[in-house]
Amino acid sequence: MHLSRRSLLSAAASVAAALATAPAAHAAPGAGKPWPAGGPITLIVPFGAGSDVDATARLVAEKLGARLHQSVVVDNVPASGGVLGVSKVARSHADGYTLLLGFDGPVSIAQLVNSSVRYDAERDLAPVGLVTAAPMVIVARPGLPVHNLNELISMARARPGALTYATPGVGTVLHLAMERLQERARIRLVHVPYRGVAQVTSEVMGGQVDLGILMTTGATPLVQQKKLEGVGVTSAQRIDVIPEVMSFAEAPDLKGFELEAWTGLFAPARTPEPVVSRLAAELAEVLKLPEVRKRLQDSGATPGSGTPATFAQFLKKEKASYTQIVKSANIQVE
Repeated sequence: MHLSRRSLLSAAASVAAALATAPAAHAAPGAGKPWPAGGPITLIVPFGAGSDVDATARLVAEKLGARLHQSVVVDNVPASGGVLGVSKVARSHADGYTLLLGFDGPVSIAQLVNSSVRYDAERDLAPVGLVTAAPMVIVARPGLPVHNLNELISMARARPGALTYATPGVGTVLHLAMERLQERARIRLVHVPYRGVAQVTSEVMGGQVDLGILMTTGATPLVQQKKLEGVGVTSAQRIDVIPEVMSFAEAPDLKGFELEAWTGLFAPARTPEPVVSRLAAELAEVLKLPEVRKRLQDSGATPGSGTPATFAQFLKKEKASYTQIVKSANIQVE
């Protein structure tokens, strides 16, 4: 077939245009535009909708989006105890358009107790900032003659292995807190793991297990309404929302005991430093907002503060504590 010079030039131009636009189809979100003008930001939450972590994420997403003048869309990825959601962020483009509202379990503990976890949070995630820290609360079933930690320890010593306690899973920070309690107090309880917080709550309220351990965000209303007995909080001091519940540090056998659960904001590793710094600065302003502080504090949580560097230091310290508990108790996910 004979082609004219004009046809050849036209075809060459078409090919060049196709080659020029082909990479764009596979480019990361926001390519070609300064962050965050490139489009919506996805905030992955490795927990189900309606959970305490999800509620915190949606509060932060709304306020952070307003400050960035960009939509921040929450994406719940709850499978595998949060491991799937963290993995998804670890593999994402490091461009500031995919973030993680992570928490202790899948970020810092999972790789210690589960050999199938392939990511390393220190290597694969960039810490942005601590969002919340909150102690945990041991609660007792109705009718159990235990009203504080001292009574619990006394009963457990008198009846080794007789008392049961529920958690939302092996290797969660709640499980680790109970293992540390047993080690420090020299008592033996029987662990009954469930698949979620809702099951723990219903089983303790129904008397199927003697004790449960919950986040303050979930335990506070139950204790306030006298549906469950608050036995102790895993903190150095009592907390304002349930001041009648003694702190672990008040018990003679538990001096110095303090273990809190936390949530934090992360980006994929290698996210540009200016993006991480901007996110950290805007998050800090969000956590200063009176309405945000009130909502978090009313649930028993303390709003976070600090820089990416101080958050990274916090994570190292927490992981060292988790590692000691896991090794001492020989905790492994089967």
